[in-house]
Amino acid sequence: MKLTVSSRGILAGCTSSMTLMAAMLASPGVAAHGFLNDPPSRAFLCQKGLNKDCGGAQYEPQSVGETFKGFPAGVGGAPLQGPVDGKIASGGHTLFSAVDAQTATRWHLTEINDRNIDFAWTYTAAHPATKHEYFITKNGWNPNEPLARASFDSAPFCYVDGGNVLPISGAKHSCVIPNDKSGQHVILGIWTVGDTDAAFYNVADVNVLAEAALPGGWNHVGNITPASTLLPGDKVKARAFTANGESPSHSVEIGIASADAGKPEKWSFALAEQINKSQKLVRAGVRDDAGNIVPIEGENKLYAQKDSGVTRYEVQLNMQEDAAARLMVASLQPEYVLDKGQAKVDFGVIANRTMNIEATLFDQNNKSVGSTAVQMDSGTTMQSIDIRSIPGTHTLTLVGTTLDGRTTRQDNRTVNVTGEGGAHEYDFEFPNNIGEYTAGTTVLQPKTGNVYECKPFPYSGYCKQYSPAANGYEPGVGAHWHMAWDQK
Repeated sequence: MKLTVSSRGILAGCTSSMTLMAAMLASPGVAAHGFLNDPPSRAFLCQKGLNKDCGGAQYEPQSVGETFKGFPAGVGGAPLQGPVDGKIASGGHTLFSAVDAQTATRWHLTEINDRNIDFAWTYTAAHPATKHEYFITKNGWNPNEPLARASFDSAPFCYVDGGNVLPISGAKHSCVIPNDKSGQHVILGIWTVGDTDAAFYNVADVNVLAEAALPGGWNHVGNITPASTLLPGDKVKARAFTANGESPSHSVEIGIASADAGKPEKWSFALAEQINKSQKLVRAGVRDDAGNIVPIEGENKLYAQKDSGVTRYEVQLNMQEDAAARLMVASLQPEYVLDKGQAKVDFGVIANRTMNIEATLFDQNNKSVGSTAVQMDSGTTMQSIDIRSIPGTHTLTLVGTTLDGRTTRQDNRTVNVTGEGGAHEYDFEFPNNIGEYTAGTTVLQPKTGNVYECKPFPYSGYCKQYSPAANGYEPGVGAHWHMAWDQK
């Protein structure tokens, strides 16, 4: 740091401030603590695990950002008060310095979909509040530079008078994100304490997706996205919600009368048109060059006036079952022969709709011994299942669901499995039901085709220690699997 004569007064002030800060930290009985929990602060998301490599902030989000009040004093040569530039997120505490790191991709972003936003704090040791203030980064700020006063607008976009009384955890501070703010920003929330020299500085990393209010007072409250093809008899409803729940008076439903009307772009247009006909404070469509909101055959946006109370819309599809859909097993052999307990079961499938199908073969004890899942087009296709079982009567269960999710069909067939057994019984196919593994639990490892038994206590605890990234005890595969398992 380059020192100049004019900076000596500032350095002297910092020295005395550091001494006073040490005195504050040494007196926990008078220290206030709290954090911004909605939207979640950077440190709170460290505790929740969405932010990584956070140092001590992970364990004490309520202590992060505590330093002297006075922000943003220090601009334009005035004596510095509040946190030092570059250490605004941590408050200058070494234990929390990790949260001062600043890049465009370093921190999880909370999406802001409504400019009308309620801030809320959690107070673990509440002291009187003189005020709460909320600053936001300037347009064009550099997210790859350390946070400084120059990163933020000079005035808060929201101010809440604390009245020098104890704040209540969860109390809402109703604010409005400025219309000119969009995309990635940092919001700096400040809780100024009334009976100490301290304030808490909490930063929240956000992605402002909410549209600004349109001319005429229109606010974006949802979309009509045409994704599914509807059939005659289906219905589609735009469900309106206010702060008090669903608003029937602002909800609009239409029915589908023909196959052409069920085309996605057609029903989207029809629903938007019906909303505009039946509602005065809600509009659906897209803005034209003159600022009018006009329905189109495609995705339409929903806008509402503030006086409507509507804050969001959800589009609900009420689809009737496709009664003509068919699915069946075909070309199934009457018998399949095991070789050392294993066999390939080939069979045909006939469907008259494109479907996601799942076929499972169950043994006589209703245990799955093999399965397959595929998407098939309308027509006939051959499928196969590799099974591991013992001789006996088995059941092939075929379940298919149409791509729009409206219809499910099922067919069951009995088949005889003969030949050489040799397959070990097992409780689960690894890693299914891993939370239930105890001493003596047997599992089939699909990667090796072998069955493994969980060892007795005290080694049985290792049987549950598995994740794709940490598989040291995975049966037959992990580097230390012998500590947890015995091969059958």
